[in-house]
Amino acid sequence: MSSLDIETIIDRRRLKRRLSLWRLAALIALGVAILVILPNTRIGHSGDHVARVTLAGIIVDDRAQQELIRSIGEDDNVKALMLYIDSPGGTTTGSEALYETIREVGATKPVVAVLGTVAASGGYIAALSADHIVSRGNTITGSIGVLFQLTRVTGLMETIGVDVDFVRSAPLKAQPNMFEEPPRAALRSTQAMVDASYDWFIGLVVERRGLDEDTARKLSDGRVYTGWQAQENGLVDAIGGEDVARAWLFDEHDIDNDLPTEEWTVPEETNFTGLTGQALGHFALQLVGAIGEKTLSTKGLTLDGLVSVWQPAAH
Repeated sequence: MSSLDIETIIDRRRLKRRLSLWRLAALIALGVAILVILPNTRIGHSGDHVARVTLAGIIVDDRAQQELIRSIGEDDNVKALMLYIDSPGGTTTGSEALYETIREVGATKPVVAVLGTVAASGGYIAALSADHIVSRGNTITGSIGVLFQLTRVTGLMETIGVDVDFVRSAPLKAQPNMFEEPPRAALRSTQAMVDASYDWFIGLVVERRGLDEDTARKLSDGRVYTGWQAQENGLVDAIGGEDVARAWLFDEHDIDNDLPTEEWTVPEETNFTGLTGQALGHFALQLVGAIGEKTLSTKGLTLDGLVSVWQPAAH
């Protein structure tokens, strides 16, 4: 065998070793990726349990969250749904969609809500979807109502000498808006829209809390209540935490206290491709929240239309 053949064999063996090392590195990287992804991905439960879903922060029309809740209703291993709510509310439409989705589960499984620091406005709408509401004594809840916010910059525009002209198909098109004083007809139209949503909200209180309409309207003037006040007025059922909620599930639905409570979460996805328009805006806000503390005002930038949200005034 010539020296050239020997060198060729040696080179091939070296190449094979290098390829083997790269394959091993790829397998290790794949294993690490799987370990990172698995904690954020629900792959099902092997036994009976109570499913807990945490509703925290601003409520929006979240289809992934709604699909998660529907899958709870379809899972035979889930014997009950527990909602942990810590939210000042959000969009009225998002709260409506969340309410209806939870009631789909409530048609076949008991649903109990546990209120955290705040469960107001749209957060209280979410609580109304439960068959039983448990609140801490110092929970901030209530704020039953609907809001349409309008920022006006007409004074600023006059100061800096800026005019905005409109060409409209009808007098109420793009009314009200921030660039001009709203006509009375536009305010009446907007008020009628808010009133219709407010009547819907009160209807939920009447239906779900068993109150007469006059009492519900007296309680629904937009004020917030402590958990103790809410219980006194019939807006919540009991004072306590998850142990009180589990006791109710045992007493009313014979669900064993030894049955585990397991958190159900929407799998997290990080995808930096195809972000355009509104999606890019939402991603930018999420990035801001990751860098610093995400405040209610920052989140509020994503809200549009009618909102059912409680936010204390800044002083």
